[in-house]
Amino acid sequence: MPEQPQHLQRGLSNRHIQLIALGGAVGTGLFLGTASTIKMAGPSVILAYLIGGLIAFFIMRQLGEMMVQEPVAGSFSNLAFKYWGPLPGFLSGWNYWFLYIMVSMSELTACAVYVQHWFPEIPQWLSITIFFILINIINLTAVRIYGEAEFWFSIIKVSAIIGMIIFGSYLLLSGSAGPESRISNLWEHGGFFPNGMHGLFISLAVVTFSFGGLELVGIAAAETKDPQKTIPKAVNQVLVRILIFYVGALTVLLALYPWDQIGIVPHDVPWEESMAASPFVKIFNNIGIPAAAHILNFVVLTAAMSVYNSGVFCNSRMLYGLALQGNAPKAFAKLSARGVPVRAIMLSSTATMLCILLNAVMPGRALAILVSLVVAALAINWLVICFTHIKFRIAMQRQGNRLVFKALAYPFSNILCLLFILTIFYILWITGQKLAVMLAPLWVVFVCCGYALKRFAKLALIRSRR
Repeated sequence: MPEQPQHLQRGLSNRHIQLIALGGAVGTGLFLGTASTIKMAGPSVILAYLIGGLIAFFIMRQLGEMMVQEPVAGSFSNLAFKYWGPLPGFLSGWNYWFLYIMVSMSELTACAVYVQHWFPEIPQWLSITIFFILINIINLTAVRIYGEAEFWFSIIKVSAIIGMIIFGSYLLLSGSAGPESRISNLWEHGGFFPNGMHGLFISLAVVTFSFGGLELVGIAAAETKDPQKTIPKAVNQVLVRILIFYVGALTVLLALYPWDQIGIVPHDVPWEESMAASPFVKIFNNIGIPAAAHILNFVVLTAAMSVYNSGVFCNSRMLYGLALQGNAPKAFAKLSARGVPVRAIMLSSTATMLCILLNAVMPGRALAILVSLVVAALAINWLVICFTHIKFRIAMQRQGNRLVFKALAYPFSNILCLLFILTIFYILWITGQKLAVMLAPLWVVFVCCGYALKRFAKLALIRSRR
């Protein structure tokens, strides 16, 4: 009988980490969600993505500094537990696990919707079951297989964006797109700030959270070959790549089409209408490709599979890290012969299926609540990273340890990020997303109650043994 491994296996190479870092922040939001942010801010949405990208990069550098120094399972949860305290470690770990359960549920359900665009006769539950089994098999085999699958998922997404930028640039420079396509569209039709600074301001909430998923680099650090070289390279390159893919793609879009001709994509319209309103579909149609909606459907299906694939990976590794901390049952720290936390994957997957069932039973109210919880959980996650990094840096200075990969502008970047995240909560409040703002502290209290119950149960067990 083969000996069970004691640690996660370092099966992720540099190319895996590079695409995991990039693919984590490039999803369906870019392909379909940019229309709404363009309506809010006009051409100044380009500036909004620059601001959001800079904040995300600061947080990535903070997380990168910690993970290069200590590439441990559980990522920032383990570090919060070690440098901040048991409660922050418990809160951040279970918060992140819950976050990706909600994200996984949404993306898995989205996969079924995308399949129905081609095959409307196939029931959603059947598509969900197929993708659920496929992605979980990938994650149950070996971490290298997960990395390989995520690499190719991300290649498809990135190739679609690069293709759009190249085709769009050709149309713009050759004049093939017609007289309305010109660079001056960026400052005509009301100017660069057609809705004033207020439009730019309120778009920041949607823009910023489109960068959620960059933390995947931290989660993957414990299974990365040579993390002291791989992680810094991934962190430093991801900013440039995201700015190219988001800012570059939007610049081409807004030059090809006047911003006020790009329609909003409502959440309650049929999928065909959503794709027809997507800026990317407009470019494909203008190139002369009649199957634009089908191409976009394939890309967003791949993007949804990619996010769910990463969700299974993140949840299992976070639960594994929580088990090592003593903040989850020790059974979830058990690894298979290939170094995979099978039990952690199975629990996370079961929870995802329960969330899908909940969404089916309460299709209207449940989804709104879950989306709000995702927004709140993501903000809490970023807050924990910023605070943990401050605690981590203080500990490193006291111990006199040399840092291999330093965060930028410490502690000013931490303060800037914390203020920015609080500003995002304010934006959500004034734009009618009060549910997310109110649920955030309630969720923190709920998790803290769970921690108190765990402590009480542990003390009761100790007393019973005396």
